[in-house]
Amino acid sequence: MIPERILIAGAGQAAAQAVQSLRQGGYTGALTIVGEETALPYQRPPLSKAYMKGEMDEERLYFKPAAWYQDNNIEVILGAHATRIDRAARQLHIEHGGVLDYDALILATGSRPRKLPCQGADLANVHDLRTLSDVERIRPQMVEGRRMVIIGAGYIGLEAAAVARTMGLDVTVLEMAPRVLARVTSPVMSDFYAHEHTARGVKILTNTTLSHLEGKDGHVSAAVLADGTRLPADIVLAGIGILPNEELAKEAGIACANGILTDRDGRTSDPNVFAAGDCASRPLVHYGRMGRLESVHNAIEQGKLVAAAILGLPRPAEDCPWFWSDQYDLKLQIAGLSTDYDQIVLRGDPKARKFAAFYLRNGTLIAVDAVNSPPEFLASKKLIMTGAKIAPEMLSDTTLPMKDIAASSAGTGSGEAPH
Repeated sequence: MIPERILIAGAGQAAAQAVQSLRQGGYTGALTIVGEETALPYQRPPLSKAYMKGEMDEERLYFKPAAWYQDNNIEVILGAHATRIDRAARQLHIEHGGVLDYDALILATGSRPRKLPCQGADLANVHDLRTLSDVERIRPQMVEGRRMVIIGAGYIGLEAAAVARTMGLDVTVLEMAPRVLARVTSPVMSDFYAHEHTARGVKILTNTTLSHLEGKDGHVSAAVLADGTRLPADIVLAGIGILPNEELAKEAGIACANGILTDRDGRTSDPNVFAAGDCASRPLVHYGRMGRLESVHNAIEQGKLVAAAILGLPRPAEDCPWFWSDQYDLKLQIAGLSTDYDQIVLRGDPKARKFAAFYLRNGTLIAVDAVNSPPEFLASKKLIMTGAKIAPEMLSDTTLPMKDIAASSAGTGSGEAPH
């Protein structure tokens, strides 16, 4: 049975894709989006890049203009915090007494930044970077000569560092791990990006723990390290990871484990409730395990999968996970998941700022990090999905075009990446 009323809690990338796919799939029933923010669904990646630099207008952030939702008969309720799911009555309760009925509920509640667990985290000019309103608060403070301390050397932290340095700020990045990007990539890539940022004047302190933040007149004035070192700061940006917004589901008795657990179609332990995007832990079909992905590609793909499942349509193709990061004039494109690799093969010279790092496990390609190298990225996406085995000496031979390597390696795998 096709549900008469579909309700989506959350108004990010996954929600935007779900409503678009539902209408494109022929759904004519009632369709409602409920979002906590006051803005229409918008892109998040530009927030730490072009939008923060002032190179993108706000209108370009939005997936669709307001008129599109009206033309497609989609009700959009903004600035509304969902407080409870009544699964028996199939109702979503909203703060201040509102109740919305549903036949199918899609949880696209996203994620939230981890808060700095230290004294001074609530001082003025201490920021997260997750929402449009976050950037609106940060951008007026991005003034040449000001001192910014960034806590965390993941992608968000380093992207913000690149923007801040380009705008002339004095930037220091603190990282507890021994290297930047330690959680998401190999030492080869960490060394490359650390060198690039250092060459641009960013100060990077690894193996470093923040003790607390000091303030003056309610505004942050310094970051104090565990060893007592005091770093003057006009702005502090926290980039220490995100947490899935799974509480709504968990409190309703829906199965969760570092995200709302779903099947391949995005269906949760309640057959009338689906989940998509950052909040969902899904089967990673190319890797034979569950996982939660924080990416645009994941949100789009799950939005399509959920819409197809609700409408009883064939399951859309499930792509290899992919991500990207823009820092200075460097475009990093990532395909696959490099966890548990046992061999790295470099193609090209990092000093040329155009190269790729291939990750193999038992001779099978499982991931690639491609810097300013689109052919390596595009070819690898397809090869990873087929579980291709490729001779390392072929991958490293830059005289062989990547498309030829891909063509000769097609059909060498088992049809899926190794479990």
